[in-house]
Amino acid sequence: MSEAFDCAKCSESLYGRKYIQTDNGPYCVPCYDNTFANTCAECQQLIGHDSRELFYEDRHFHEGCFRCCRCQRSLADEPFTCQDSELLCNDCYCSAFSSQCSACGETVMPGSRKLEYGGQTWHEHCFLCSGCEQPLGSRSFVPDKGAHYCVPCYENKFAPRCARCSKVGAGPAGWGPWSPL
Repeated sequence: MSEAFDCAKCSESLYGRKYIQTDNGPYCVPCYDNTFANTCAECQQLIGHDSRELFYEDRHFHEGCFRCCRCQRSLADEPFTCQDSELLCNDCYCSAFSSQCSACGETVMPGSRKLEYGGQTWHEHCFLCSGCEQPLGSRSFVPDKGAHYCVPCYENKFAPRCARCSKVGAGPAGWGPWSPL
């Protein structure tokens, strides 16, 4: 005579059926899922033993339910951010919460080098001198009517020149740059 081989919860025979062994004994699959499975935070269904379960901030998700709240892209194997308890892929987060470059219109990605001036933002490589079109980077610049000039370009274009030698700011001894003649 053989011993009984029954589900620890419903006591039904497990002979010829799939079961899951735990420290408390064997469980038939439905009893195991009803006893031990977590509920998906998105669809509110049980996450069965044969499903990939993802966990984030005390919330459990089916793999297919773990997705960006805006574009619905799966976040299972993607970097993501949580903003006001909403899960967002990097692309949606950046388009919603990151600055746009004033020159090229593209998103200035978080963590990348950027320049800000007068309430505008630029990629470091997009902030160019309006004269020579070289990146200004961290060099000194002069703003003029919406344009930005490196100091040499500004001086070449706008600085007063000596009437006698044509040099910028040159003049008789004692005259400094930008002095009237």
